[in-house]
Amino acid sequence: MIDAHQHFWQRSQPFDYAWLDDPALAAIRRDYLPSDLKPHLDAAGVRQSIFVQTQHNVAENRWALSMAEETDWLAGVVGWVDLASEACEEQLLEFRDHPKFVGVRHVTQDEPDDDFIVRPAVLRGLKVLEKHGVPFDLLFYVRHLKHADRLARELPGLPMVIDHLAKPGIRDRSMDDWLPAFKAAARHGNVFCKLSGMITEADWANWTPTELQPYVEAALEHFGPSRCMYGSDWPVCELAGSYARAHAALREALGELRGEDSFEIFEGTARRFYGIAH
Repeated sequence: MIDAHQHFWQRSQPFDYAWLDDPALAAIRRDYLPSDLKPHLDAAGVRQSIFVQTQHNVAENRWALSMAEETDWLAGVVGWVDLASEACEEQLLEFRDHPKFVGVRHVTQDEPDDDFIVRPAVLRGLKVLEKHGVPFDLLFYVRHLKHADRLARELPGLPMVIDHLAKPGIRDRSMDDWLPAFKAAARHGNVFCKLSGMITEADWANWTPTELQPYVEAALEHFGPSRCMYGSDWPVCELAGSYARAHAALREALGELRGEDSFEIFEGTARRFYGIAH
C-alpha cells in the first residue's frame, strides 16, 4: 500500500508555519517527522508514502528530498515551484531529475483570488509542468473546483489530482454545490482524485464513516478506482482522528470493494500517477 498524501514539518526550519498558530490547530502544533509517521504506516500495513508540500518555498523541496534520500519508504516528494514566475522552469529543472521528486502543488485554496489558478501567468507555469511531465496536485475548495474542467481541457497532457475531493461540505452533508463540478472534472482522463482529508471536513468530534460514504461513492462512480488514490492527510487528520481511524474509515466507506479495485485505490493509482517504482 501507498499513502499518497502526508506531510512533515519542523518548526525550527526557516519556513512559514504561521498557519499553525490558528487556535483550532493547537493539537498539531508540534514537529512531525518520518520517525513519527513510520509506526502508523506499519500498523496499517502501508509500505510507502508520498510527502506533500505545505510551503511556497523551494527550500522545502530540498529539505523533503534530503529526508527522502535517507528514508527508503518515503517514495516521493510533491514539492513547489513558483508557477507564476518567469523562473518557473529554471526552478523545476533543479528538481525534475531527482528520482523522488514526483509532482508539484500550490496551496491554491489560500490565494485571495479565487481565479488564481487560471491566471495567464499561472497557466504558463502549468504548461511548463506539462512539458516536463510533472504531475500537479489541485488543492481546491469547492468554489475553485469549476476550474478543473478548464485546466483539463487546456492542459490535456498534464496529469492532475484533486486533493481531498476539493473539500466538500461533509459536516453539513451537502453535495449540491460540489457534485456538478466534480463530475465535470471526472470527464477528463487526466484528472484523478485523492480519497483523503475527508474526516477533517466532517464534524471533528462526532463524525462516522457512514457520513463519508456518499462522497466516496461519488468518487468511485465518476472517476473509477483506477483514478482514485488513498491519502491519509496525516498529521492534519489528527485534528479529527488517528491515522488508524482515518484509514479504517475509508475502508469502511469503500464497503465491499475488494481485489483489483481495492489495489488500485491503495497502491496502483498512486504508483502510476506519480511514477513510483516497485
